[in-house]
Amino acid sequence: MSHLPGARSTPSARDTIGFVVFLALCLVVSALGAAATASSVGTWYRVLEKPSFNPPDWVFAPVWTALFFMMAIAGWRVWRRDGLRKARWALTLFGLQLGLNLTWSIVFFGLRSIGAALVEIIVLLLAILATTVVFWQRDRVAGMLFVPYAGWVAFAAVLNAALWRLN
Repeated sequence: MSHLPGARSTPSARDTIGFVVFLALCLVVSALGAAATASSVGTWYRVLEKPSFNPPDWVFAPVWTALFFMMAIAGWRVWRRDGLRKARWALTLFGLQLGLNLTWSIVFFGLRSIGAALVEIIVLLLAILATTVVFWQRDRVAGMLFVPYAGWVAFAAVLNAALWRLN
């Protein structure tokens, strides 16, 4: 493990527990989003008219799994470096974007509201970008771990807009 400024070079039990907490938080959000998605992905979503660049359904699960894992590592690195008190703003943004991530799944798949989901995903993308910048300022690796997430959500926003236009 690379040395983080202000942190011990080897993980302590506290560090390990902290990582497990961040990973569990991200996996719970992922599981709740998957539950909201499951109600519509095999029925309503399947019959929507889709743009030519819509990825096959099997792509989404592995991409989101990797992204949630990277989010957990990023959040943990910021927490490990600065603690809850010093990183309060950064970790608040982290929690906000996680909540918005879950909300998008509920609005798009649960409520089947493509237009409202488009507005929500734009807010989500802004929250991700803000989190990326704040994380980058505290720990470059944490910031870099959010870049693929920002890219995927930007792509998802374009896909959401195309689905709204087509349906």
